[in-house]
This record gives sequence, structure tokens and C-alpha cells, in this order.
Amino acid sequence: MTEFKRLISLDAFRGFTIAAMIMVNNPGSWKYVYPPLEHASWNGLTPTDLIFPFFIFIVGVSITLAYAKRLNSGIDKGPMYQKIVFRSLKIFAVGILLWLFPKFNFETVRIAGVLQRIAIVFLVGAFLFLNTKWKTQAIVAGILLVGYWLIMVLIPTPGYGKVMLEPGANIAAWFDSKFLPGYMYQKTWDPEGILSTFPAIANGIMGMLAGHLILSKMTQERKVIYLFSLSFFAFIIGFMWSYIFPLNKNIWTSSFVLVTSGLAGMILALSIFFVDILGRTRFTKPGIIFGSNAITAYVLADILTLPFYRWNIGSASLSGHWMNMFSNFGWSMKFGSFTFAVIFICLNFIPVWVLYKKKIFIKL
Repeated sequence: MTEFKRLISLDAFRGFTIAAMIMVNNPGSWKYVYPPLEHASWNGLTPTDLIFPFFIFIVGVSITLAYAKRLNSGIDKGPMYQKIVFRSLKIFAVGILLWLFPKFNFETVRIAGVLQRIAIVFLVGAFLFLNTKWKTQAIVAGILLVGYWLIMVLIPTPGYGKVMLEPGANIAAWFDSKFLPGYMYQKTWDPEGILSTFPAIANGIMGMLAGHLILSKMTQERKVIYLFSLSFFAFIIGFMWSYIFPLNKNIWTSSFVLVTSGLAGMILALSIFFVDILGRTRFTKPGIIFGSNAITAYVLADILTLPFYRWNIGSASLSGHWMNMFSNFGWSMKFGSFTFAVIFICLNFIPVWVLYKKKIFIKL
């Protein structure tokens, strides 16, 4: 592997992804949301459905870039294992605490969640990277995707007597209902449940493989060509697979993994070309700032929902007053909801920008 020069494009990609996650999670009103800013109700794919798998892909890329140099230098793996486990536990715990915040009613604790899934992917991906070569990692990803597909399409859902892929009636949902403790987001199953976490790990591994390519001895231009081409190939395979195993974020289908990883890889390849090779960095700064404290920004956004969405000032919350203004003037309610989400992102940007200026980078 060659000496790694930090990719501005990857930092910006991470930051813009977390900003997009904050935006789609915080509209002015859930009643008024533009269709591209909503998740697909079941099968299908919207721009919003890309955000979470994109972030997991970036986690995978970062694993390779962060640990490759240490691994090649012969550093003892013991301390690395300890740090990986500790960091995973911190991210997992923060995910649970955010769900409990602010009432901390442990009777409704949700074990599954976005940060919890990120923690698991990071833990498994990092341990896999430290102990295997890229070919083994690719094989593991393939086994996870094919194995999950076979489980979902061959094992009948108990109680139904046949294979089901409908909401709450598939084998993944049944598995959650039997083995996932705590509160579940969909009452009887969870979109970040147990079985669907396995193909999500494959998303992370796809990012790790992209990282291997970035660290290869090829020229930057050739790396971009290979990364884009292989990502496009993954996208096509996933798209073709979707005809028999539909694109579905809720159960994180194998076709969904390949399509989203393929798109993420193509975007990263283009970003490397324009930002790192051609030096077009003019619009990357906001992404870099968000990306420098990505999970911190996510946590801050969740905390700031209290004054903006949950606490009333007079008859309504700040978001409620904003939406009432649009209603009273007869303006587009969906546009009002969108503009409030944009304002919310901008306000979240301020504390992250302060941290960046002071060179404070909080790594959970």
C-alpha cells in the first residue's frame, strides 16, 4: 500500500452525509414533506434512503484508511482491539441514551437504532480488517449478502407457513419479535433489527474494499477509474438482483446494499477526481466542518430538537410557530417544512463550526 494523503473529498462526503441525515430527520412538520425527503414506505428507493447506507460505507472506507498504516508498521494489535471495543461501546451507549433523552424511561429503552448499528458495523469491520486480507473481506461480504437473501426468501415465516417479505410478516421481523429485547421502532419489529444488521455490515465492508483500492499503488487517476467502474458494476448487479429481492431499506435487502454501496463508491470516485485531483475545494468547507465532528453533530441535533420541536413557547413549539406562519399567509406548507429543516441544519452548524475553529475533534 502507498503512503496515504488525507482525502478532502472523503471528509466532505462524510460531513454532507451527516448534514443530510439531520435535515431529513427534522422537517418543520412530518405532515408536510417533499417526497424525495421521505423514506420509501416499503419497497423502492428515495434519496433519503441513501443517507444511512452512505454513512456506513464511509465508516468502512475510514476503517481501512485509519488502520492500514498502523497495521503495516507492526504495532501490537492488543491496544487497537481495546480502543475499537471501547469506541464501539461508547457509540452504542450514546445511541441508547439519545433514545431515552430527556425522560430516561428505561421501560421503553430501544436497544436497536442508528448509532447502535454504526457501532456494530465499526466493531465487526475493524476486527475483520485487522485480521484478514481484502480478498477474505470480499468473500465475507458476499457470504453475508447471499446468506441473508437465502434466509429471507427460503425460510417461511412462522405463523404464516410461507415465505413473506411484507412489513412485519417476514422472517427478520419474526426474529426481532422473538430475540430483540426492549422497545422496537415498529412495535413488533425494528428497521435496525438483528438479521438486517448483517447485510449492513456488508455495506461497511464494501467501504473497506474501496479503502483498499484508494491505498493501492496505482496513480490517483487510475484509482478513480477503477473505483468508479467497480462501483458501477456493484450498482448494476444490485439493480438486477432487485427484480427477485426488492430494494428495501426497512429490511436492508442485499440488492439495497449493492445499489447504495455502488452509488456511494461512484460519488466518492467523482469527488476524489474533482476535489483531490483537480483541486476544486471551494464548496467543500461546510462538509469538512460537519465531517470533522460527524457523530457529535448528529448527537447535538438530537438534543436541539428539545427547544425547537418539543418545548412550547406559548401555544406551540418554534417549529409549530413557523408552520403556523406559512399556514396563515397561505404559503406552501411543504416549502415551510423544508425551510425550517434547512434553518435547523444551519443552527446545528454553529457549534460544530466553533469546535472546528478551536481544533476540538470529539471522537466517540
